[in-house]
Amino acid sequence: MDTSLTNLKTDYIDIYQFHMMGQCYKPGDGTGMYECMEEAKRQGKIRHIAGTAHKLGVAKELIESGLYETVQYPMSYLASDKEIELLKLCNENNVGFIGMKGLAGGLITNSKAAMAFISQFDGAVPIWGIQKESELDEWLSYMDNTPEYDAEIAKFIVDEKNELSGEFCRGCGYCMPCTVGIQINQCNRMILMLRRAPSAGWLSEHWQEEMEKINDCIECGKCMTHCPYELNIPVLLRKNLEDYKEVLAGNRKVQ
Repeated sequence: MDTSLTNLKTDYIDIYQFHMMGQCYKPGDGTGMYECMEEAKRQGKIRHIAGTAHKLGVAKELIESGLYETVQYPMSYLASDKEIELLKLCNENNVGFIGMKGLAGGLITNSKAAMAFISQFDGAVPIWGIQKESELDEWLSYMDNTPEYDAEIAKFIVDEKNELSGEFCRGCGYCMPCTVGIQINQCNRMILMLRRAPSAGWLSEHWQEEMEKINDCIECGKCMTHCPYELNIPVLLRKNLEDYKEVLAGNRKVQ
């Protein structure tokens, strides 16, 4: 916290979050974590105590605990009904909702639909991943002219959900590092990236070498213990490798 204050050249931080919480820290739970936040607030170093989570149960507990003023959780139009219920729960408990991974790790390419979806919900503040100035301009334009969630966008989202149904990697990277050096968070969603982004970059010599490393997987299971989406990563990696080889061989068409 002190390092952040120094680097940001400020005396206080408005919203200070525990990151990727595996449990809901509470006063008296023996960890001392929440007490540390309370002390920082007493000292005026932070204004609001908050937390981020990737597991539905933890996020729900944070919201209902009365201890956290905002909760940050992955939220895109690919979210399940149970995840969308978190938005309603936040409003019922007067908790602010920060929606991260609104583009599902790059799988969502329609910013208009993404913005229209999250704008339906009161109290939800999306944070978008921005890599180019042109992308920044696009998001800023939505501040003045926010897209409406109309029938056309609703149908588009239904089609997207159908295409992306089942298990797929969001690319969050919490499974890393791999014990044998596999770039799991990229290799494990190669099937989708080849079809939802220009494929040339993903078919380069570099990525061919990275994909071949999947053959080195020893199925130790370490990655699965860290995956917030509880994916069977070794199985999914091999599916991606099989598809990748078929694409390289010209047997399957991509963008």
